[in-house]
Amino acid sequence: MSDETGTPGTPAGSPGGADRSGGPRPEPLRFFGTTWVNHDNGYAARRAGVAVGSLAAAAVSCLVLRFAYQGIMIAGTGSFVTVLIIVMFAICSALAFRNTWEGFAERHDPQRQASLRGLLAIGFVGSLLAYFFRSLTEAPGEKLHREEYDQACEEYERRASRRTGNPTKKKRRR
Repeated sequence: MSDETGTPGTPAGSPGGADRSGGPRPEPLRFFGTTWVNHDNGYAARRAGVAVGSLAAAAVSCLVLRFAYQGIMIAGTGSFVTVLIIVMFAICSALAFRNTWEGFAERHDPQRQASLRGLLAIGFVGSLLAYFFRSLTEAPGEKLHREEYDQACEEYERRASRRTGNPTKKKRRR
């Protein structure tokens, strides 16, 4: 994993690591490990837990934002500042939702992610909601990882099918 972006350095099924059979190895997902490949070892329970957890985290986050809003009202900063802060959180949450949702289907550019880090931190509620909605249908990021893993398996099978037998045992032409 890259420390700067939080995204894996290599795609799922990368040839950099192979399992015991010599084929590509699936990339683990956060909270799911490699259970997403065969939907085994408590995959359904993990998905339910992730859905409940992300929704609960979003609800608690909204409660914290409510306390912040009350603090602004007590401070008496005026309606302009209040509206500005509400609009800022709404826009940042919408952008964070969209960015997180798109990240489940395709890998993001690390430089773009680094430049959006502050905006995504402000819109954390949107990211939590995107995680919740995606976990209702699949493990967040499963579709992207499955496509990459299946492609890596197909490429491995194509390469492995061309090699038959032990090359050192071939008869030499004279």
